[in-house]
Amino acid sequence: MTEPRGVLLMAYGTPASLDEVEAYYTHIRHGRPPTPELLADLKARYQAIGGVSPLNDITRRQAAALQARLDAIDGPGRWRVFLGMKHTRPFIQDIVREMAASGVKTAVTLVLAPHYSTMSVKSYQTAADQAAAEAGPRLWHVDSWHLQPQFLQALAERVTAALARLSAGAPSDGAVSDGRSAPSASDGTPGGTPATVIFSAHSLPERILEADDPYPRQLRETGEAVARLAGVTDYTFAWQSAGRTDDRWLGPDILDVIRQLAGQGRRRLVVCPAGFVADHLEVLYDVDIDCQRLAAELGVQLVRTASLNDDPLFIAGLADVVRARAARGDHDE
Repeated sequence: MTEPRGVLLMAYGTPASLDEVEAYYTHIRHGRPPTPELLADLKARYQAIGGVSPLNDITRRQAAALQARLDAIDGPGRWRVFLGMKHTRPFIQDIVREMAASGVKTAVTLVLAPHYSTMSVKSYQTAADQAAAEAGPRLWHVDSWHLQPQFLQALAERVTAALARLSAGAPSDGAVSDGRSAPSASDGTPGGTPATVIFSAHSLPERILEADDPYPRQLRETGEAVARLAGVTDYTFAWQSAGRTDDRWLGPDILDVIRQLAGQGRRRLVVCPAGFVADHLEVLYDVDIDCQRLAAELGVQLVRTASLNDDPLFIAGLADVVRARAARGDHDE
């Protein structure tokens, strides 16, 4: 029997309860506990979306769906999908050791973030490499998959559905388009009122630009490709969810972009958080609450595209990414 090949799926992680928020925040801050004010603010954000984020549950569903897809293609037993988190248990390093102990000799690593940056995807890979250096397995990294066809198609379908929701006069209440089986997209709405699509991703410290980090370029490439697929010509880009540090972060911030568009007379907006692949705090609070609050104040109708979560088309794309990386690794050896 062919030995199983591992897939190390890596994700950010989120606290499972409000009691875990302080330890989680401290881990993000490299062991420095947050101030009482920062901790209270983060807890309030979690409380605003129901007390906990659905991210851990969604990530587990994504891993299970990827396992099922790989099994369907190559047969059960060929692949073993493992899930490791950056900031919560099970930690990436522990899962790498678990893979090695289970007899996995080679594994493809895939971060659940489409765009590469030395400050994001690279940090996951480094954590995995450090653990693998002790006893294996041999790791083949996927750096980015921001132009993966099924990923782009899934986003385009959601943009189309969100534009259709605007055309139908959906209330600006934070409701999200269901993302599939919608009529063809257009970049306008009845009566000639234009609709603008904002493609967003998590901001990072601006210093990444000094090393020509590909992160901003890759977001733009994703947005441009999705816009072409959806037939959209009126779109722009924004950064969101910047950290509360002394660093300068990539901009423009999404709230400033909404203000600018409103000042130009734009009253119908679609936010497509193309840098995120699951519902979590940066989507459910930063877009569905913060952006919606501002849109209401400005008299702007705003609809967010549905998150990818464990959508079958998206998962099929991830499976293709994994299999292609393994094939390349086999060829190089």
